[in-house]
Amino acid sequence: MTDFQALADRPVIIGGGLAGLAAALEAAPRPVVLITAGTLSDGAASLWSQGGIAAAIGADDDVTLHGADTIAAGDGLCDPVAVARIIGAGPSVIERLVALGVGFDRDATGAIALGLEAAHARRRIVHVRDHTGAAVTAAAAASVRAAAHVTLIEHAAALQIATHEGRVIGVWIATPDQIVFLRTGAVLVATGGAAGLYRASSAPSGATGSGLALAAEAGATLRDLEFMQFHPTGLDAGASPLPLISEAVRGEGAVLVDETGARFIDELLPRDVVARAIHAHQSQNHHCFLDARAIGARFHTRFPSIAASCARAGIDPAHMPMPVTPVAHYHMGGIAVDAAGQSSVPGLFAAGEAASTGLHGANRLASNSLLEAFVTGADVGFLFRTLDATGADQRIGLVSGPAADPASLRMIRSVMDRDLFVQRNRAGLRRAMAELLPLATRNQAALVALMMAVAAYDRHESRGGHATSDYPARSAAAPISSTLTRASALQRAQAILRQRIAA
Repeated sequence: MTDFQALADRPVIIGGGLAGLAAALEAAPRPVVLITAGTLSDGAASLWSQGGIAAAIGADDDVTLHGADTIAAGDGLCDPVAVARIIGAGPSVIERLVALGVGFDRDATGAIALGLEAAHARRRIVHVRDHTGAAVTAAAAASVRAAAHVTLIEHAAALQIATHEGRVIGVWIATPDQIVFLRTGAVLVATGGAAGLYRASSAPSGATGSGLALAAEAGATLRDLEFMQFHPTGLDAGASPLPLISEAVRGEGAVLVDETGARFIDELLPRDVVARAIHAHQSQNHHCFLDARAIGARFHTRFPSIAASCARAGIDPAHMPMPVTPVAHYHMGGIAVDAAGQSSVPGLFAAGEAASTGLHGANRLASNSLLEAFVTGADVGFLFRTLDATGADQRIGLVSGPAADPASLRMIRSVMDRDLFVQRNRAGLRRAMAELLPLATRNQAALVALMMAVAAYDRHESRGGHATSDYPARSAAAPISSTLTRASALQRAQAILRQRIAA
């Protein structure tokens, strides 16, 4: 049994995906604690990433061009300073991962092979066939397991980040054996995103925004929660979560067609544009397919994981089109942080998909996620080397409610699929708030879903991953990011519903 008292006053990292692993590695030699709900071999969304890592390492490429593509895809909401910092680190991240033992695919000359994905002006996707996330995460996890400065606690869940006088003093942790208070003045939330709040999702089922809820309950400000990225090409074959057909498949020449064989959209436009086109075509009673027959037999060697998913559904992509549909995939919003990963609550940090760093804006450029996870996690880990992580003796009891029960989560997912999917409207968002509000004060998943609905309701335009029929155009005004706290979201939802009743 872990001696938690002996671990007091060490920085605590919540989450075993790439952001948490990078933080743990970069903190050396400072002793840190890393807790993960599963093991380092399962559960993290980083493991599921197919396409690769975008990095400007090609002879015809540079970080300025990569940054420009990122800003264009972000639809006006990217922070140029964050873009320059994170994208600029791309080449060095690839070098670091090679040093960790990641076997990136190589071309005939022995150079790292580069793929093409939507909205990229150059081939810059560094990959390990179609399971890059698993390969990268496995290499980082092996290094973490071997690191003497990291205390790894698997099968443990963070229940509550405790604060006193506005700053972090510790974290409540549940293990299979006990619920304990671990004293610390520094906590990194690296728990991933919230796409698992949808039934039509490509994310692990546990990706329900738990880290966002922990931060919100601790008083942190959350930003841009309305922006969920819907991946255009989930394999529409009845599985849950839906397997993804990587954007790299379109980059290799696959085309989007309907049941007549007609193409209806440029496959390499940004994800939000393609997802809306598929959704609109489906709304007109069309069926949509990704036709990769031009890739032929090479499909099975270049995309073995996708080929296996197709085979389980009785589809051979070398000889038949694959049925596709949009799925919730990546949350651009999250815990608002500065360049050091610091949230609005002293001692509470965030990295990776759980954070809103300013990199993605309203719409993430394909394959920027693993890059952001590694860079922002490592940034916080570097800070942890010298940070005073002294917490305080327990001053508050555990007040968080239990995790969402299966029935509640089914209801939340039904609401999200119905009212916060690819195309939204204000009537649906009000309906969502009315159903989520009664649960939000005692259910973390419902709280995050409600905050997303409030943010979406208050954005009077369509931009990036947020599209509403009430405001179908992008606003001509200067774009602004939305911010919410737990208290302001609950108050705003109540006010919106009262206004509706009065009207």
